[in-house]
Amino acid sequence: MMTTVAFAEVSTPVGTLVPAVTEEGLVALGWGRAMAAHERLGPGLAEVHDPDRTALVVSELNAYFAGELRVFETPIDWRLTSGARRVVLQALHRVPYGTAVTYGELAARSGSAVPARGIGSIMGSNPIPIVVPCHRVIAGNGLGGFSGGEGVETKRRLLTHEGYLQPMLLDL
Repeated sequence: MMTTVAFAEVSTPVGTLVPAVTEEGLVALGWGRAMAAHERLGPGLAEVHDPDRTALVVSELNAYFAGELRVFETPIDWRLTSGARRVVLQALHRVPYGTAVTYGELAARSGSAVPARGIGSIMGSNPIPIVVPCHRVIAGNGLGGFSGGEGVETKRRLLTHEGYLQPMLLDL
């Protein structure tokens, strides 16, 4: 049986986000329409038009960016992730709003044998940023990297939005 996926577009302060939702739940979240089913999710998925399927994640993303939501209730479809990657992403999913952990701390929390350097690689390929909050993983000596949106600037904006970082004062 073919898995179907529904897409939506959500305008946010960090760009247009495109959630992809299967019958089981959110399977991917990317920036812009470039996140097409066949490019990002692979073969074996058929795109369907189903606004009801994407309604919860769209509503929650809007509430998150409005400062009204701290915990996403959107179900996650973990079927396209496996092994240590899945274990690490599920541990990441439990990192609370407004907090951050280092790559090493996330490795320890996940209980996997993935070293801190490997955690960075998993974060860079996180298929569900924001909802599975890879922006909350920082380097011991700074913010570390971020592959979504405008890179580290998007990470900085998300951490500021959550109150982990203070807004930067600009010299005018």
